Amino acid sequence: MRLGPYELTSNLFLSPLAGYTNLPMRLTVRELGGLAWATTDLVNARSLLERNRNALRLVASSPADRPFAIQLFGSVPEEMRDAAVMCQELGADSVDINMGCPVRKVTRIGGGSAMMTELERTAALVRGMVSAVRIPVTAKMRLGWDDENLTAPDLARALEAAGVAAVFVHGRTRAQGFAGTVNLAGIRAVVEAVPRIPVIGNGDVTTPMGARHMLAETGCAGVSVGRGAFYDPWIFRRTAHLLRTGEELPEPGFHERLRVLRRHFERYIEFHGEEHGARLFRRVAPWYARRFGPAKPFKRRILTIASRADFEAAIDEYIAWRRQFCDENGELLPKFAPAPLVPSFLRAADDPEEAGREAIPVPRGPVELW
Repeated sequence: MRLGPYELTSNLFLSPLAGYTNLPMRLTVRELGGLAWATTDLVNARSLLERNRNALRLVASSPADRPFAIQLFGSVPEEMRDAAVMCQELGADSVDINMGCPVRKVTRIGGGSAMMTELERTAALVRGMVSAVRIPVTAKMRLGWDDENLTAPDLARALEAAGVAAVFVHGRTRAQGFAGTVNLAGIRAVVEAVPRIPVIGNGDVTTPMGARHMLAETGCAGVSVGRGAFYDPWIFRRTAHLLRTGEELPEPGFHERLRVLRRHFERYIEFHGEEHGARLFRRVAPWYARRFGPAKPFKRRILTIASRADFEAAIDEYIAWRRQFCDENGELLPKFAPAPLVPSFLRAADDPEEAGREAIPVPRGPVELW
């Protein structure tokens, strides 16, 4: 597919997730293959213009992190325009506007999902950004504020007219947050509303089959994965293979998960320094552990690390403890294997076991503290 002037290697995107989709995460996922495009953590336009140290770290990139977009949130047209220009100067390949974040601290200033409630004002803000930069401008939205106000198709039309190069649509409303089922028909309505620009679907894609199902049911040009990439950083490579060959690759084994966990950790250390990086990684490692099988001791132990030595000790202790759940070949016994991942839109509504599956948790990030 194409996004503005760019011809992409696949139609798979990494969604921004505040506090997690930083440069170490993006580089780790890119290295595994299949990912065409990644977006930074969302950043406050005003903070970026003020060259706030934390804001600049949120948008940090490298030559291996290409192509990439910087995602802005805000509601002041002049600030958003000038911040878009700054993103271009920082080397971003595009700038994405957050119109989907449901968190109150974002919406109360008129950003995030609140932008879906004032279409003319939002379109005017976007026109100012589009006219100020040479790189593509895209927008990430939800289906609407609530079920009574599904404004995404109308907003998408207004944004298409304003000059955006693509729209990303999370198939829930602001009122839903991250609960309930992703509405594929709602995403399809946005696709049908804007035939001249690509629409990228998003929401609860946790498996390659889920991605293929979303593409087939909505007609969207691509799929963007956020929380699902924390369960399975290999999802982009596995999905690209499925779409290309029709064959679904198995999930990676335990030792491959440990290898990538270590690589991810080392990048945190390189980016943040050893002690600070180790402390920040405390909230990342448990996501890997969700696919380890029994892992309670590891999850508890990893919350104490403050160095490389602590990290390696936690892994060694866990490997020794985990052997009791494995066969003579070191493979996890079937009864201890983690349950298969099932996207919300593929769960059987009349199946109690499926209906009772835990939804993908929403990791805490800096948004709650803004």
